[in-house]
Order: sequence, then C-alpha cells, then structure tokens
Amino acid sequence: MSILFSVSRAARKGDPNKIYDVIIIGSGPAGLTAAIYTLRSGLSTLIITGLDWGGQLMTTTKVENFPGFPEGIDGPNLMMKMREQAIKFGAELVENNVEDIEVDSKPFKVKVGNMIYKGKSIIIATGARYRELSLESEKRLLGRGVSYCAVCDGFFYRNKPVAIIGGGEAALTDALYLSSICREVHLIHRRDKFRASDALVEQVLSTHNIYRHMNKVVIDIIGDKKVTGIKIKDVKTGMDSVLAVEAVFIAIGHIPNTEVFKDKVELTKSGYIKVYDIVKTNIPGIFAAGDVMDPKYKQAITASAFGAMAAIEAKEYLESL
Repeated sequence: MSILFSVSRAARKGDPNKIYDVIIIGSGPAGLTAAIYTLRSGLSTLIITGLDWGGQLMTTTKVENFPGFPEGIDGPNLMMKMREQAIKFGAELVENNVEDIEVDSKPFKVKVGNMIYKGKSIIIATGARYRELSLESEKRLLGRGVSYCAVCDGFFYRNKPVAIIGGGEAALTDALYLSSICREVHLIHRRDKFRASDALVEQVLSTHNIYRHMNKVVIDIIGDKKVTGIKIKDVKTGMDSVLAVEAVFIAIGHIPNTEVFKDKVELTKSGYIKVYDIVKTNIPGIFAAGDVMDPKYKQAITASAFGAMAAIEAKEYLESL
C-alpha cells in the first residue's frame, strides 16, 4: 500500500479561507468519480478523503467486473488511478475525517479537526462498511477465501464448495447467484427461519446444490494461507462440526457511514441517507452518492454512476443560484 501512496502525484491541500463550489465527503468510487465530473465542469472541488481513503476496494485483492480492465485490477490500484485522475484535474484534498457539518446556513460548513471548510454544495459519499463476524481468522483470511461480495469474487470459486453466512434477502440472493457457479453452496443461518421474501425462500429451497444449515453460527474459519473450511456450532445443542469449503462469503449486512450526518440530513430507518430524485437529499444543495445511500446494489460501478449523477445535479444546482 505504501508503494501506491509514494507514486501518487502531489495534491493541493484544502484551503479553509476559500469557498468551494463543491465539497465531496468520501474518497471511494462515488466520491472520486463525482470529483472528476465536477472538476471537468469547472467547479472548484475539495475532497475530504477520510483517514482511510479509497473505500471498500482498498481491501479487495482483484476486481474483474469493473469495465476497462479485461485482465482485472487490484482494488487499491483501481482507486489510485481514480485518485490520480481527480488530482490531475485539480482536486484539493484534506486527508482527515469529518467531525461535523453545518447545513442551516450558506455556505455549508464542514468541520475537520480544528479547521472549518466552506462549500456552496456538498456531495456525501462516505460509503458503508461490512458487518463482520468479529473473528480473528476472518481478518487474517480476508482476500484469501473470505469475502463480503459474492458478485465480485464468486467467479474465483467456480465448481468449488463455498459457504455463505446470513439469512436475509442479501444472503439468499447471493446463495442463488453462487449456486449457478459453485459446486456446493452451504448456507449458514443462526435462526430456524430465513428473513426474506417467500418467493426468494422458495427458490433457495428448490435449488439442489444449496445446503441449508439452520440454527448454526460460524465460530472459526479454518485455513493457514487460504480458507479450507469453517467450524460451525449448533445454537440449540451446542455441538460443533466442520464443513470443508474453499471460500466464505459473509452477508450479514452493511453499516452505512452516516453517524456524523444524523440530525443533519434525513436518514432511512436502516441509517442510509434518504434520497429523492435519485441523489438529492432533503436539503437543497446536498447530494448523496454510492453505498451511503444505496442498500441494494453495493457495487463499485454503481457507486461511480451515482457519483457522476450527484456531480451533474450539483452543477445544475449551482447554476440555479
């Protein structure tokens, strides 16, 4: 990772004395794509990257479903290319976390450390983070058989046995997707009933290579350099057993990174930013893009698309002032 940072061209630092046309909060695919669009539209743009810039792709070893890279590309390399492109067009950066925003007056104010940055519009693109099992082996084997994205990584385990952990809509949808690729799909759920639509449950029940393990929890992921199996525990009997699998897909939900925006912009019951007309928040001049407002698709390409839309909407908003 340090090599990637060392080759990056220098970016201009944010200026607290300046009023920016657009302040983008977040530096994943949505935020950086938005910046490329705003900058090419001639809008002064500040990106507040966060301390851990780049989003979820920074922990993805290889991306094969992003257009333009037929041989695939490492997630960090893809993000560095986006970052370089934004910097090339004149992005200014603040590499720290946002602590607060002020939305009741214009220009909007964004507090970062002991600095206040001002913008005529804001694009929120802080993304979401995966819910984890909180296992040491989960972190150790991430990218070596442990994945949070079946659509991204399922292809690598074609005709192999895999496990998917979860019992909601996302887990069952992923299980059906994997069943068309993998030899066996072991669906692990801690309850005795799935939390999904009847139609989706029926599809899972009728799919011959999806093996259901109800009332089970994963207590360890087995493997040294790569996943070789999982250890599961029956929550009713307390009995342990081991399943031989080559990949573990964790689908127990996402947590949108919206804590700082609570009581500032409208959120959904699940904590995502509520949007109107695709990317507009309830406050004129503030837009949202990517996984922070998208609980369904959660793909780099859709995040980038939302980023482009938010940038175009921000431009139209500024022209209307």
